Amino acid sequence: MTTRRPVPTRTRTKVQSSRSAQGRASAKPGSKKPDPKKPDPKKDAKASTSRSTSAVRQQQSSRRRVAEKKSDSSSQHHDRIWNVGSTRRRFRWMAGVALALLVSLMGKSAYIQVAYGSGLQSDGVAQRESTTKIQAARGTIFDRDGNEMAVTLPALSLYADPRAVTDPAATAHLLGQMLGFDASAEMELANKLTKKTTSFVYVQRFVNQDVADAILSLNLAGVKGISEPQRIQVAGGLATNIIGRTDPFGVGSTGLELQYDKVLRGHDGSMVRELLKGRSLPGTSRIVEQARPGTDLVLTIDRSMQFQTEQLLLARVNELSAKGGNAVILDTKTGEVLAIASVRRERNGIAEVTSANLAAVESYEPGSVAKVFSIAATIDAGVGSPERVYEVPGVYIFDPDTDFEMTIYDAYPHELEPMSLRDIIVHSSNIGTLLAASEVGSPKLRDYLSEFGFGHQTGLEFPGESAGVLKEAKNWRGSENATVSYGYGFSSTSLQLAAAVNVVANRGVYVSPKFVRSTIDEKGSLWETPSGQTHRVISETTASTMTDLLRGVVCEGTGVRAQVDGIAVAGKTGTSRKIQANGTYISDSGLRSYFATFVGFLPAADPQVTILVSIDEPDPSSRDRFGGTAAAPAFAKLATMAIHERSIDPTIGDNGCRVTK
Repeated sequence: MTTRRPVPTRTRTKVQSSRSAQGRASAKPGSKKPDPKKPDPKKDAKASTSRSTSAVRQQQSSRRRVAEKKSDSSSQHHDRIWNVGSTRRRFRWMAGVALALLVSLMGKSAYIQVAYGSGLQSDGVAQRESTTKIQAARGTIFDRDGNEMAVTLPALSLYADPRAVTDPAATAHLLGQMLGFDASAEMELANKLTKKTTSFVYVQRFVNQDVADAILSLNLAGVKGISEPQRIQVAGGLATNIIGRTDPFGVGSTGLELQYDKVLRGHDGSMVRELLKGRSLPGTSRIVEQARPGTDLVLTIDRSMQFQTEQLLLARVNELSAKGGNAVILDTKTGEVLAIASVRRERNGIAEVTSANLAAVESYEPGSVAKVFSIAATIDAGVGSPERVYEVPGVYIFDPDTDFEMTIYDAYPHELEPMSLRDIIVHSSNIGTLLAASEVGSPKLRDYLSEFGFGHQTGLEFPGESAGVLKEAKNWRGSENATVSYGYGFSSTSLQLAAAVNVVANRGVYVSPKFVRSTIDEKGSLWETPSGQTHRVISETTASTMTDLLRGVVCEGTGVRAQVDGIAVAGKTGTSRKIQANGTYISDSGLRSYFATFVGFLPAADPQVTILVSIDEPDPSSRDRFGGTAAAPAFAKLATMAIHERSIDPTIGDNGCRVTK
């Protein structure tokens, strides 16, 4: 490595410095000034010596400058060589660093564009534009004849900006008085109005127009109104158990409103407005996407029949001081539900039509209605016939001397009695039914029950629908091998039970119930919904035989109070005991509770409607606590109503039964 030599100190600088020092010395205060005209020998000698010395010094200095020049020339030559190389290296190094930085910046820029580009762009756009949702109009729900059942209408809601409310307590008190708030609701509103961290709180949604106008006319600080869509059930809550409800934001929460929410709510649109300093610029609004209205639903429900069914059922529940009841009316051939209602007695003791579809979501043991399926299985399997006679005792010991021993009593006391299958079902013999069904066998009987629709949902896909309970035959416990035949050991909903009996009415073919008949899209096009699922359960011959047997039940058996003037009715009674809190059929106080049912169809020769009535816990002390006395009379009234509403005429030669009720 070349070492750069230091530059030598120049003599001239020293001489100049000496002279300067001499000058300063001669200027000292108190020194005597020499006479310039008078010669001074000392000074002359000194000057001569000084000139001689100076000449010598100048000569030496000249030689040193020549030597320094040569030395400097050599040093500068070496320095130029070193500096040129060093500069090139520095340039290459700096160029490399710059290139690396450039590549890094470009890569970073590309990454930001890919990873965050859309977000950054959106942020920029968000500062310049405001997007507002255009809520789609929710589809209307119609009955089968086009009558509106549920619509969406604009309604006024009240809200407040707590930041603008000057006196929260006084404002809450005044609003509470005008809106009918209790003390708790008023206090809650006051607390909301004190929170200055938000600019929006609801005072009350969907306020009566007159009340809202009165409040807004007061010009209370921070209190304003806003128009919102409100779901309205046009018929005053009619068929709410099917239609269901929406939440405060218009989203389906129960029933068909929930099940068909996606198609009913449609597709929201959007509108964009340009902003300047956070405020919308007039005339800059533009629709980015049009809102598409929801699809309309056309139900299978007949509004008039639904109303009358609800009222007739409510009246019967009150007449019997019952806990509640269910009613179902089906179109026999299509499975369409024409009416379905549930009544429940509230804690205040008042019975009311409930908004819950209990006929589809609650299950119970069907009792003697199940004899329809057991006797049908016996005939269809070829092990029995209407004329076959069984020796039927009044009391039967099942599995004697075993852990499953059970004493079974017939529907009415009697001695050993010969009974045909006709007699067994007409007079609803428990023991006769189990004797006939035992020849079918538990596994095969269970298969028949499954085909009739028990143990699985109907296919409605209705929210909360129950499948009931039907265990595998291998899991039937002891006496269940006997009791299942006459309606204990499995459970069903009222809707399942109506659909099962409808198999007989529909010539042996099961058709699943349905609530929605068709849909109407945004273009007004009507689309029929698929027909209910169907499958054959029993032969047409078996179905015809069973229809004849069930006509006997109504004309001369336990169901005589279900008769209708001029039209033949086929049906079956059922009285099932309800399990009590202690796990038995008898309460700790020794009382029994019943579920009284009648299911039938008409006209028997060519069925048009299938009707079920169940009365939950009629007064246990009343003689009208059984299927034939509690439910059958209500069936007759519903059947008469259906004949009128559906314009059902009797078939040729149909004179019905002699009215004996």
